[in-house]
Amino acid sequence: MGNIDPAFIQSTEHRPDLSTFVQVDEIPIIDLSETSQESLVSKIGNACEEWGFFQVINHGVPAEVSEKVESEMKKFFELSLEEKKKVKRDAVNAMGYHDAEHTKNIRDWKEVFDYLVGGTTQVPSSHEPGDFELRTLTNQWPQNPPQFREAMQEYARQVEKLSYRLLELISLSLGLPGEKFHDCFKNQLSMVRLNHYPPCPFPDLALGVGRHTDSSALTVLAQDETGGLQVKRKSVGDWVPVKPTPGAFIINVGDVVQVWSNDKYTSVEHRVVVNTQKERFSIPLFFYPSQDVMAKPAEELVNEKNPAKYKPYNIGKFYANRNRSDFNKREVENIQIHHFRILD
Repeated sequence: MGNIDPAFIQSTEHRPDLSTFVQVDEIPIIDLSETSQESLVSKIGNACEEWGFFQVINHGVPAEVSEKVESEMKKFFELSLEEKKKVKRDAVNAMGYHDAEHTKNIRDWKEVFDYLVGGTTQVPSSHEPGDFELRTLTNQWPQNPPQFREAMQEYARQVEKLSYRLLELISLSLGLPGEKFHDCFKNQLSMVRLNHYPPCPFPDLALGVGRHTDSSALTVLAQDETGGLQVKRKSVGDWVPVKPTPGAFIINVGDVVQVWSNDKYTSVEHRVVVNTQKERFSIPLFFYPSQDVMAKPAEELVNEKNPAKYKPYNIGKFYANRNRSDFNKREVENIQIHHFRILD
C-alpha cells in the first residue's frame, strides 16, 4: 500500500482501544452436514438471536475452490500498484481495485478488489427519491494473473449456493417457508470482496476495518489463519475475537435480515484489528437482494402484539447512498436502517 502519513491515520474515526476485547467465549460452530434439519435450524436460530454470527463447517464448498481463489488473490495483490490500478474502481463503476492510500476517505488499513457475483447489474444513479435513472455496474478483470477471473467466478458460484442454503435455514428458524426470500435475489446485487491487510506500523491508531454492520442480507466470510475479526457481543458489549477455524466460513446476519425478521435477529457490529507482523487476507461474499426490492418486515411476523418496526426502504437507493459516501466525505451520518425505524 505504500507509505501512509501517520497524521492521516491519527485523524481516522473509531481508533481502536485494544484493551476492550475479551478472549473468552466463541461464536458457535455449526456442522451443516448434520442429518437432523430440525436440530440444524434450531442451532442457527439460536446463533442468530444470541450472536448474529456463527461459523459453518462441512458446508459443501470444495476445498480446492477456496485454495485456488486464495492463491490467485495473493498473486493479484503482489502486482505493482500501477498494474492493479488498471482495474481501479471509480464513482460510476464501484467494481475493481482500490486502497486506503489512494482513496483517502476510505479509512481502513487495507486494499481491496470487488466483483459482482452476477457479472453485471444496474443500480440507481443516486439515492434521491425522484431520480429513477440507473447506472450499470460491471466487473473489471485484470489480465494478470491469467487464471484470476476463472478462479473468482467459480468461487462466487459455490459460495452463492451456500448463501441460498443458509438463507433457507434462517427463514425456517423464523417460522417462515424456506424459500420465502428467494425471489428477492433475482438480478441480485451480491458481490465478493478480496481484502488484503498489510502489516500495520500503527496498531494503536488504525483498524483493518472500523466498527460497522453489513447492509447485506447475509455475509459469508473466509478468513486466513492470521485472524483479526472481532464481534461486539450483544449481551455484554465487549469485543470478542473470532478464532480462525480451518476450512470454515463465518456467517453474519446483515441489516436486511434484521429488517425482515422485525428485529428478532440483529445485524451486529464487527471490526478488524490490524497486525504489526503479519499480513491478512479475507474474502467476504455480501449476499444482497435485487436493487428493486423493498426491504420490510415479513408480514407473517407482524401482528398487533408485534407491529412492524421499520418502514419499507428500497435496496437500490440504500446501496446508492452507501456507495456515494465511499467517494465523497460527507458531513452527515451514513444511512443506516435505524433511519427507517418506526418510533413508538
